[in-house]
Amino acid sequence: MGAIIFDASDRLLLIKRGRPPGMGLWSLPGGRLEPGETDVQGVRREVLEETGLHVEVGRLAGTVDRPGPGGVTYVIRDYLAGVSCGVPTAGDDAADVRWCAMDELIRLPLSEGLLESLRGWGVLPG
Repeated sequence: MGAIIFDASDRLLLIKRGRPPGMGLWSLPGGRLEPGETDVQGVRREVLEETGLHVEVGRLAGTVDRPGPGGVTYVIRDYLAGVSCGVPTAGDDAADVRWCAMDELIRLPLSEGLLESLRGWGVLPG
């Protein structure tokens, strides 16, 4: 699962993946659920670990299936979220973290299908 987080200037929070899969690509903060964790708990934990931000998790924005190693399929559920406190700082498996304006998204090496999914779910501003 992942978090779709915008700031007051409609910039999207992205992390640069520091490990496979997707090492070196920019993506939403998020990751795998731990045993017994709900999606909301997992989103909060992953965002805090990767960005240092505390978030309030909102509605499910969309779900996408992505192929993984060894023929496995990852089912990714992305939620809208808002920052309640903190300053973005890369941590855990995030090599970098940044707020991106919409015009920057098209120039960054993004995780496969990210931009198309966000557009399809109607969550991008403007």
